[in-house]
This record gives sequence, structure tokens and C-alpha cells, in this order.
Amino acid sequence: MKSIQLQTNINAPIHRVFDLSRSIDLHKLSTKETNEQAIAGRVSGLIELDEFVTWRAKHLGFYQTLTVKIIKFQQPYLFIDEMINGAFKSMKHEHHFEEIENGTKMIDIFTFEAPLGFLGKIAENLFLEKYMKNFLIKRNQTIKQVAESNDWKKILEKVNK
Repeated sequence: MKSIQLQTNINAPIHRVFDLSRSIDLHKLSTKETNEQAIAGRVSGLIELDEFVTWRAKHLGFYQTLTVKIIKFQQPYLFIDEMINGAFKSMKHEHHFEEIENGTKMIDIFTFEAPLGFLGKIAENLFLEKYMKNFLIKRNQTIKQVAESNDWKKILEKVNK
């Protein structure tokens, strides 16, 4: 099992960063390269406790589906999503948020295990951990960019209509 921990400081209020992080629409924007689409469950707007979303995307040359469910939700400080169906043997993503001077500290703890036993462990070490870390860094940079500009309004104001 592998664990990736990232910290991103964002010059924006904690509520904005929290909501952008659980926005299905922003997630789609941040994953253009993998053509990620929400195909079942919550397919737009802000995901909530006990809701799920099924994503279809092209990763490592193959189209895959992944269904995650929000299993813990403490607005605006924490939400956790966990894989309920997908290519991993297991996957859990903790999203932590802390108020700091001039903004928000966003902490991701992404834990996963590849399938296929020993072969999966080799894949984790050879390329999968790096691939997932880069995927999360890109996502976090998109959240930061949108939260620190006026673009957040395009994402969150349509949710509140």
C-alpha cells in the first residue's frame, strides 16, 4: 500500500477552497488530459456526504472507470472519498483544510494499493506512485489557480443558482 501526502497553500478563504475541492465541474477541468467524465451518481455540482460519483477516464493508455463515495464530511475542514469500485485494490483520499494567515492550507493524503499482488507492488514502485502524485499535483494547482482568481465564481455561483 502506498501513501502520497501533499500540501498546497492557497490564498483564498477555507470555504471556497473546500467547495472547489469537492466540485465535480472543477475536477473535470483539472483532468482534461485524461478526458475524465462523471458518468453516474453526482455528475455535476458539489458532492456531499454519502454521495458517489463514477468517473470514466483514460489513464496509462486505457479507459477505466472508478466509483468513489464520500464517507466522511466535516465542512469546511475535511472530507474523505473511498473507492467502492475501480481498478485499484483499494483507494482512499483524505482532503484536509486548515485556515492559515492569508488563506487555506490544503492537505491531501492519498492511499492506494494496486491489484495483482506482487506484480501490483512492482507497478506501484516503478510508475504508479509517481503517476498518481503528478495527477494530484496538477489537480491541486488547478484548484489553487481557480480559487485565487475570479474564476471560482464561474464554478460555485452556478451551484448556488
